[in-house]
Amino acid sequence: MSITDTAEIDAPAAPLTHLDAAQREERAKRSRRATFIKWLRKVHGWVGLWGAALGLLFGTTGFVLNHRMEPLRISPGAPQVSSMQIDVPDPAPETPREMAKWLRSQADLKLPARMGRVQKEPEHKVAWGDRTVVQPEHWQMMFISPDQNVTVEYWVGNDKLTLKRNENSLVATITNLHKGVGMSVGWVLFIDSFAGALILLSLTGVLLWTELNKRKTIGAVLLLGSIVVAVCVGLA
Repeated sequence: MSITDTAEIDAPAAPLTHLDAAQREERAKRSRRATFIKWLRKVHGWVGLWGAALGLLFGTTGFVLNHRMEPLRISPGAPQVSSMQIDVPDPAPETPREMAKWLRSQADLKLPARMGRVQKEPEHKVAWGDRTVVQPEHWQMMFISPDQNVTVEYWVGNDKLTLKRNENSLVATITNLHKGVGMSVGWVLFIDSFAGALILLSLTGVLLWTELNKRKTIGAVLLLGSIVVAVCVGLA
């Protein structure tokens, strides 16, 4: 065999070596992508389990809330009402907030934990037939929870407070749970976790659909971007 023939046989060796390196790099990229997608599926599954549990809760309460008006109205039932009067402490609190603090200190009243609306109507003149009289300052406070609310009324100068308790029916309680009426900070954070789970499920679902394919990813970005733009234009 001549030197020329030997050169012709050995010449393709360098391109083949280069091609093997490119193939190894491509395989490594595919392996990393497959590992990421596998991890993403696990995250999507566990977050989906959390979202499904909370979705069942809010689906049920949302169904009840959706039927609060005609047609197909689900009656919430009449609330159980009771009222009483108690003595004002001596000396009397000077502000509604101080009065609310004193009421909370009375354990036997069993007031709901969360403070609701507080109103203070200043002293003013009113007409009564041909007479003009001065209406004393009026305070109104509300303590709320999903299953009940207590309204407290006080006319400044009186020695009595009037308390009125409304106990909600089961349907009304479920509706209040859905709307977060009378709930604590813990409940707000709990609902935030549900909202975060829905966002994460949406993002991981899109990534799983695209499988990190360039064309699919660009299409998904364009679709989501157009939805965001449409919402922004609608709000504007």
